[in-house]
Amino acid sequence: MKDLLASTEKKMKDRVEHARHTLATIRTGRASLAILDGVTVDYYGTQTPINQVATLTIPDPTLIVAQPWDASTIPAIEKAIRKSDLGLNPNNDGKAVKIPIPPLTEERRKEFEEERTHVRQHRREGNEAAKKLLKDKAISEDEEKRALVEIQKLTDRYIQAIDDLVKHKEKELLEV
Repeated sequence: MKDLLASTEKKMKDRVEHARHTLATIRTGRASLAILDGVTVDYYGTQTPINQVATLTIPDPTLIVAQPWDASTIPAIEKAIRKSDLGLNPNNDGKAVKIPIPPLTEERRKEFEEERTHVRQHRREGNEAAKKLLKDKAISEDEEKRALVEIQKLTDRYIQAIDDLVKHKEKELLEV
């Protein structure tokens, strides 16, 4: 029973971390270097974080500039940014890569709800596993009821954590 609860909680916790990462990359209408955190560049055959091959600056609120230490990496930096799932369209002037930051889209806003849905799916999977254990006579009815209550408590806690992240992000978006 403990394994079931621990497994369900780990899955829910992972969704909250995914939501935290997703929300960190959502643009507030102004440039943020956190947007590029997951971008890696093919640097002489090795996948290297973009901030280790270039100096990243924000000259104005809607633009990030990546100034590579080695100008020959400009095409690799552009390719890595285009390949990322960020919806950014970089361009270069021969010396640096300029990354304009477009405004937030409705599609990205909908990702907030998807994270809650994933947590609910993990609740459903946990509940089904508890019911299967009861059916297989591996646990008693009382243990099953306790497991269902605990799984619901986990669900409430992790949905609240996602809601708190979203509220914080919305507040940040409104401050722009």
